[in-house]
Amino acid sequence: MAGRNKIEMPSSLNFRCSIPVRITDINYGGHVGNDSTLSIIHEARMQYLHHLGVSELDFGGTGLIMTDVTIEFKMESFYGDTIQAAIAAGDFGRVGFTLYYQLSKKTEDGQEKIVANAQTGMVCYNYEAKKISGIPQHMLARMNGEFIP
Repeated sequence: MAGRNKIEMPSSLNFRCSIPVRITDINYGGHVGNDSTLSIIHEARMQYLHHLGVSELDFGGTGLIMTDVTIEFKMESFYGDTIQAAIAAGDFGRVGFTLYYQLSKKTEDGQEKIVANAQTGMVCYNYEAKKISGIPQHMLARMNGEFIP
C-alpha cells in the first residue's frame, strides 16, 4: 500500500502504564477511534513524564512540544479494554528525541496483542523566549535510565 508508514520499534520499552478505555473513546463504529488513540498516547506520555519527575511545561528547565506523530494501527480495542502502554525514548538529537509507544491489550483468550505502535517527535522549547532549546543533559541521562539529580 503506497504511503504507509512503518514504525521500527526499539527492542526495549522501559516504562509501562495501564489506561482504561472510556466510553467517550468509542466512535460510531463501536471501537476506539483514531482521535482517541492519540489521546491515549498523550495520557501515556504524561504518565511517563510524571515517572521521570517532570512535565511538558517543565522538562528539567525547559518545555516540550510534540512536533509530529505516527500511529500504526494493528487491531481494534473496545469499551472495557485496558490498554497497556509501553514507552521508550530514542533517536536523541541536540534539541529533540522520539518517544516510542506500544499499545496492547489482553484478548478474550488471555493473550497480549498489539493494538497500535506509535511514535511522537518531541522538541525542547523555551516557552518564555519562544524558541527551541537543547535537551537538558540530566534529562537525557534520566531517559536513558541513569537517574542523575
